[in-house]
Amino acid sequence: MTFMENQTVNPLLCDIETGLCELPAAHSDLQTEAIAAGNQPIRVIYYTDPICSSCWGIEPALRKLKLQYGKHLDIEYRMGGLLPDWSYNSGGISKPSDVASHWDEVSLHYDMPIDGDVWLEDPLSSSYPASIAFKAAQVQDEALAIRFLRKIREMVFLQKKNISEWQPLSEAARAVGLDVVKLKKDYAGKAKALFNEDLELGRKLGVRGFPTMFFLDSSGNKERVYGSQPYTTYEQAITRLYPAAGKFHYDHDWLSLFTTYPTLTSREFAELSDMPRQAVDHFLQQLVDDGALDKLVTKNGVLWLLTSQ
Repeated sequence: MTFMENQTVNPLLCDIETGLCELPAAHSDLQTEAIAAGNQPIRVIYYTDPICSSCWGIEPALRKLKLQYGKHLDIEYRMGGLLPDWSYNSGGISKPSDVASHWDEVSLHYDMPIDGDVWLEDPLSSSYPASIAFKAAQVQDEALAIRFLRKIREMVFLQKKNISEWQPLSEAARAVGLDVVKLKKDYAGKAKALFNEDLELGRKLGVRGFPTMFFLDSSGNKERVYGSQPYTTYEQAITRLYPAAGKFHYDHDWLSLFTTYPTLTSREFAELSDMPRQAVDHFLQQLVDDGALDKLVTKNGVLWLLTSQ
């Protein structure tokens, strides 16, 4: 049984108020016996999907969380299976073109660039291929897998590339330094089993939508955060479980931020730099004019890139 069966809501229509791309009804109680503590004081299990627009919406908060609290966290990325295929009709969605305007709306709400025209020009058949490719990337290297996930999200949300096809997936893998030959072998083999393990654990944990984060300490205490929430919500989940957690004071200057994260949206830069959002675009444009940054312009916003990338 997949998450999509017996669905009464459509996960591609993310609820802007809750910040959740919701799945069909699932068990709501976290079964702590299904998971164990990590090596750091707090283990985070992050359920997501490559085409989850609300997950794109939490990228600014997640990136800041890693900078300020990363030394206290083991963050484990799990795939949840948002779109198996188009053999369903629910929530007013029956075909890919129905998603286009919704993605544009979500983009404006989160102040994160998303171009919904991908669903009109080169629609995805499923989110499973990209999810399985991510699991194949994890087999090679966890850090490169996270870079790969970011890359394919930029491809689908900003460049309107169909990441349900192998070509853009292999392009992204090559760009972040993965072994593409091995990736394809694992994609066709062990990664499918790993993806199914993620789906099964998600059912045990009662995952009902994306993004969902479970925060756990070594004593079995837990915090659960559903949907796209303000940064302070994630911060409070950590400090409730681990009051001794101290913030790491990272450099807020533009070069340090772009060295850590070579691509940033305006919203992300504002979140990480603590610069007022209304001042960000002018500041970053000056860096483009000086040759320090490049930019990718979409109809719903800009992605800023370090020129060496």
